[in-house]
Amino acid sequence: MAALAASALAVPVLFTVAAPAAADEVDCAAVAWMDTSLSAEQRANALLDASSQHQKYRWLAEQPANDPTRTTWNPAFNGEDPVVYPAQLPCTPVVVYANGPDGVYLSAGTTAWPGPIAVAATWNLELGEEKAIAHGSESFDKRSAVILGPGIASGRTPLSGRGSEYFGEDPVLSGLMAAANVRGLEDGNPDKPVIANLKHYVANEQEEARQSSSSNMDERTFKQIYDLPYEIAVRNSDPGSLMCSYNQVNGVYACENDMLTTSLRQDYPFEGYVMSDFGSVHSTAPSLNAGLDQELNRPRWFSPARLDAALAAGEITQERIDEAAFRVVHSYIAGGLFDHPVPATPVANVSTPEHKALAKEIAEQGTVLLKNDGVLPFAEGDLTVAVIGQTASTEPTDGVSAETGCAWDFPFGPGGTVLNCDALVDPLTALTERVGEAGGSVVFDDGADPAQAADVAAAADVAIVFGHYTMGESQDLPDLRLDGNGDELIEAVAASAPKTVAVLNAGSAVEMPWIDDVDAVFHAWHSGEQFGPALAELVYGDVNPSGKLPMTFPVSVEDTPTAQSEAQYPGIADADGTLQVDYSEGLKVGYRWYEAEEIEPLFEFGHGLSYTEFAYDKVSVTPKSTSGDKEIRVRFRLTNTGDVAGTEVAQVYLELPSSTGEPSKRLIGWERVTLEPGEHRNVQVTLSADDLADMHLLEYWDTAAGDWATAPGTYEVTVGGSVDADAAASFAVK
Repeated sequence: MAALAASALAVPVLFTVAAPAAADEVDCAAVAWMDTSLSAEQRANALLDASSQHQKYRWLAEQPANDPTRTTWNPAFNGEDPVVYPAQLPCTPVVVYANGPDGVYLSAGTTAWPGPIAVAATWNLELGEEKAIAHGSESFDKRSAVILGPGIASGRTPLSGRGSEYFGEDPVLSGLMAAANVRGLEDGNPDKPVIANLKHYVANEQEEARQSSSSNMDERTFKQIYDLPYEIAVRNSDPGSLMCSYNQVNGVYACENDMLTTSLRQDYPFEGYVMSDFGSVHSTAPSLNAGLDQELNRPRWFSPARLDAALAAGEITQERIDEAAFRVVHSYIAGGLFDHPVPATPVANVSTPEHKALAKEIAEQGTVLLKNDGVLPFAEGDLTVAVIGQTASTEPTDGVSAETGCAWDFPFGPGGTVLNCDALVDPLTALTERVGEAGGSVVFDDGADPAQAADVAAAADVAIVFGHYTMGESQDLPDLRLDGNGDELIEAVAASAPKTVAVLNAGSAVEMPWIDDVDAVFHAWHSGEQFGPALAELVYGDVNPSGKLPMTFPVSVEDTPTAQSEAQYPGIADADGTLQVDYSEGLKVGYRWYEAEEIEPLFEFGHGLSYTEFAYDKVSVTPKSTSGDKEIRVRFRLTNTGDVAGTEVAQVYLELPSSTGEPSKRLIGWERVTLEPGEHRNVQVTLSADDLADMHLLEYWDTAAGDWATAPGTYEVTVGGSVDADAAASFAVK
């Protein structure tokens, strides 16, 4: 296996620059790179043919590429001298980059969306794409045309500080969710074009020592677990750009690793441009030659002086310089950025009523009902509801409020959440209104004193108690326990309240030592500005819960695949101080680990309850025998056996023949199905030949052959409401 070498921007890349004055003196309709009758390839070549060497270099560094008239750049890095360029050619656009897998960062007048992990919990690709369309519109109106997102990681450990930015632990779910996000961003607003940036490639699975660690794994693990979701995303959306990460892979930095050419360019193939993360470049020639096209933010390693020196020394070629510049310019032109410039000034308020309604719908579908012993939904009538906890109210208690439940924490800059939560409707407000409409009343306690909160809960008919932890970029979670006195608070309330509903705001899994003492649990992730109204409707059954876990919740962090040794996580420092992180669990990541090791999790992957129940039967697969490259159809009957309408996410899993050495079944598809009480439907999940090929659904990576392979034998399909699915059928591959 060739050496295989994610992270994200430490600070938001937001720049306000003047429109290119030179363009005022030129008839832009007369220059070839603005001729819309030509192809994007022809236009990009025309621009580069007219460019000087150092004008080409401008495209190889983000800031010079995107500020056409500015000629002097101070990298502000280790006291280096300012970098000087010629002005860019006229009629080239201002292209502002902005971080934002969740939404528009740190900007007033924008929508605070539920986080990506909450979007993944909807298992609703169409809804995810709608959210991305709205996000793209808001970003463009705020003057940002390249969005650093969506993000993908493989959920190797739930302790990862940025887990809330990703789509969970399964390659197929993550890849398809990311693809929906890219399609929405890049195709959803033709008159407001933006380019998505798929990040952070690859094996960026921890914030601990993210710039000084090496993710070390075998080739099969790389291809099936960490590379696969990126391949699925690229093949299903064709993003304009991709970001290489901070970490090393097998001892080689991601941004100078030949996987940028082998896996990305040759295997997928990816046709956009590759940018670095902020400060993740460590060389000039090795990075450029490996396939890095653009250095994010300041020009340091891709400065004119270093590029000239490397070219003169024969370390890089003119052909590779031209290729990198072409990839950037071509992506900008093909993406519409030359023809539809961002506004001269940001639009003050870009959050519309439609966007807020969409944020509420995502919060409703993404909130997962983990447990319910009959307390939910609340009945209409005279009910006293105790609302308890810091994240229930906008009034801070010890610095924590409902804003903490709105979005994940931003550890840089001014602090606070990454999104604009100014329009947040908190749970206390929404619940007070809804309980009042039902004929009841609400009492509130901030939870600072568990004993006092217990007294308040004891006097009510039912308590809703909130718990949380904060997480974010630059550091991993120390554990999976609630912050502050969260566990003590929930235990105290549960011991005194007649009935207790726990509501959790956390971007990853949570240990629940009190799980047997509460009557119901909602996991609400970071639910955005419409968290309160969504929760109120869920509690009363105005909306029936349908969220499903995109990640496994362990009983204890000690049960996770990376908890077996320090070498696995966080890694052991070598003589140079680099943490060598041993991915010795191999393919056993997420639910694959729990299945293979027969460890019972707290809540399994795909789990999520409803206020009704569903039954699966009559599973069949056609054809019964296949060569592995023809359409496969999985059919089953799904019945709503309860008393209310509900939506089930029916999941399809596949177990490969034992000869492949796979540790467990794998997710291959799903369908969201809404049924009235007593209704049944014959559901079909169709896996086209393209699906099978693009997502390698029947295949495993054959290391000896260096390629994907399909093993002959019997393949078992199981269908159900989680990875514990047990309605089964089989087919043969010859």
